[in-house]
Amino acid sequence: MENNQEEIKFTTEDGEEVAFYVLEQTRLGGVNYILVSTTDEEEAEALILKDVSKDTDEEAIYDIVEDDQELELVAGIFKELLDDVELY
Repeated sequence: MENNQEEIKFTTEDGEEVAFYVLEQTRLGGVNYILVSTTDEEEAEALILKDVSKDTDEEAIYDIVEDDQELELVAGIFKELLDDVELY
């Protein structure tokens, strides 16, 4: 994995700040998705986050994609975009 991924910081509901590295992003059906990792190392675990923000929100709000069908669909798109990265 390359070491030039953009680092973004999220604040959890309990106020904890968590840093992620953005590996890729895509838009599907009018919804933004980002593929992130907690580290920029080779064997990092990845999460797919979905933008659930409303137009009135000042900042973007992301949730982890947990629906199996949605996860499979979006993971397939990311796999095509990042053909050299294994997604599980």
